[in-house]
Amino acid sequence: MVYDQLAGKEMEVGRFYLTRDQHLAAINRFRVVVENENFQRTSHVPEALHRLVEAYVSVGMAEEAQRMAAILGHNFPGDQWYQRSYALLTNAGVMVVSEPEAQRRGWLGRTFGTVF
Repeated sequence: MVYDQLAGKEMEVGRFYLTRDQHLAAINRFRVVVENENFQRTSHVPEALHRLVEAYVSVGMAEEAQRMAAILGHNFPGDQWYQRSYALLTNAGVMVVSEPEAQRRGWLGRTFGTVF
């Protein structure tokens, strides 16, 4: 429960940065939620991955956005945040990469070493 609260605070600060168009600061906050092993089991990870997609699209890093969307789709395929990420990428004109293609490219392993 404590880690969920701490991850929630990171998310709150990251969302604040997004509203202020400070995308790099937001990316750093959301990455903490995704990469910290104590936060990886919290309820905030799907949203953090979506917010990373959102921030990467905003700064023009389409490949990173695809990578985060692939991770989100692999780990949370039916989640509302994956559906939002998919819509965001298609509206931005970024090709959504399927899970098998992402695994073929080695994104999941190169990004975090293992899948959550």
